Amino acid sequence: MGAVREAVGRGFGRWRAAALPIVQCGLSAGIAWLVATMVIGHPHPFFAPIAAVVCLGVSLGQRLRRVGELVVGVSVGVGVGDALISWIGSGPWQIALVVALAMSAAVLLDGGSVIALQAGSSAVLVATLLPPSAGGGFDRMIDALTGGLVGLAVAALIPANPVTVAQRQLKTLTATLSGALKNIAAALEEKDAVKAAGVLAELRTSQTTIDDYKSALQTGSEIAKIAPIRWRSKDELKRYQTAAGPVDYAIRNTRVLARRTMAALKADEKIPDGVPEVLVEYAKAVECLKGELEKGKEPKQTREAVRDAARNLTARRLGGDGFSSKVVLAQIRSVAVDLLQATGLSRSEAMEALPPLSPPADAGARAEESAPARDHEGRSGRTNRP
Repeated sequence: MGAVREAVGRGFGRWRAAALPIVQCGLSAGIAWLVATMVIGHPHPFFAPIAAVVCLGVSLGQRLRRVGELVVGVSVGVGVGDALISWIGSGPWQIALVVALAMSAAVLLDGGSVIALQAGSSAVLVATLLPPSAGGGFDRMIDALTGGLVGLAVAALIPANPVTVAQRQLKTLTATLSGALKNIAAALEEKDAVKAAGVLAELRTSQTTIDDYKSALQTGSEIAKIAPIRWRSKDELKRYQTAAGPVDYAIRNTRVLARRTMAALKADEKIPDGVPEVLVEYAKAVECLKGELEKGKEPKQTREAVRDAARNLTARRLGGDGFSSKVVLAQIRSVAVDLLQATGLSRSEAMEALPPLSPPADAGARAEESAPARDHEGRSGRTNRP
């Protein structure tokens, strides 16, 4: 019974998160049908509610583009279907040919997946349920446009909170980053290479979390543009957008850090005692960043926390006795720069905010310090920063 209650709770949580999009889709479909039948006068405007639902979608995002894709997709599918079915008739091979040609034409016009799928489904409907004699392709195109516009109107009048959408995904992202930093610190304290390997494996699956956060920001930006009551959210949303890239880089650099920590522990290289404490402080700074963004504050406390942690690292005059240990220390420095950039500083400002690891006269060492990390984990160039 406990497992059942847990499953029901998870399901209810998913439904609650999607409740508003579901309501938007339901209202849009009904209103689109009503407008198409009562205002435009189409007796069976099935494309209108379909277009409204597809335009909104439970996952949200890119609605303005979807309206155009729907209209183009319906136009291509209906056009190809009307042109060919009246000539070659209807049947299995005719349907296959019409769908293939309609989708090919859509792909040639635009790479959008909605266009291709809508063109194929429209061609199927023309070839089976609604042959050319049952209605004009122009009416169906109007129905699709009507549904798309109704969907946009409903989304503008009953919008989600774009900041809440961003907060939900950032919470997951920061939990991943802070948890990884704490676990790497624990692996160093316990000299446990297996635990470090576990952190590395977990971080290698974090790309979905990063993509979800960026998608949430895109959705939030769109809501703030089309919904008048959410226009005031633009400034607050900018802080989340500012943090997006640097937090992404921080996770990637932490992944390199986990890899080199594992290698250093396996090689029994000496890593200074102060490193785990610094990583724990970085983890607390990540949590502080989340809290300040949620409160709509400029993340000044996060900056100070990162600076203090980096200052402690420098005060210990750390060094390494092997390649992996040196990379570990360099990556810790890189993560600090990423976190400072997440608070709104530029890269040069973030570098200047950190105390130097070596005397100022040693320009060569500082140049080496500022170079982006390169490691097997970053071969795709994702640890590099512009």
